[in-house]
Order: sequence, then structure tokens, then C-alpha cells
Amino acid sequence: MNHIVTVQEAVTAFEPWMEPTEAELDAIDAEMPVIRAEMELLDAQIIVIDRTPCELDERRIRRARRRVLAAHRDQVNGLSGQTGGAA
Repeated sequence: MNHIVTVQEAVTAFEPWMEPTEAELDAIDAEMPVIRAEMELLDAQIIVIDRTPCELDERRIRRARRRVLAAHRDQVNGLSGQTGGAA
């Protein structure tokens, strides 16, 4: 009879070099408004994927698109302000 054994060490063994660095975590935090706005747009698009969008759905999608553009704009402006360049 063969026993099934899990490979616990291979699954849970993480070396310190495998963890994200502070700089990577900061980059993710800086990008979170864009990620959230894109998720909101995707949610609005998924809602109408199998039906004809009503006026409320169209407004929701337009607002979500504007939030994505604004989040991208804010991210680019924030980055240009940190580096001293013009956007």
C-alpha cells in the first residue's frame, strides 16, 4: 500500500529573498487606486455582459471609465512630481 504524502516544506518554505521588497510593496500601494478603478469598471461591464445596458448601466460604465482615467492621471502626475519631470 502506497501512502500519499504531502510536500509541506516545498509548499510553505519561503526564503526571505522570495518576499516582496519594501520598494515593491510601495509600488503596489501607489498603483492601488488604478487597480480599484479598473476593477470597478470591470464589474460594471460584467453586469451588462448578458443583457442590453439600460441608461443606469451606461452611466455606471461611463463613471467607471472616468475614474480609471482620473486614477491613471493622478498616478502619472504623482510620479512626475516625485521625479521632477513634466507630465
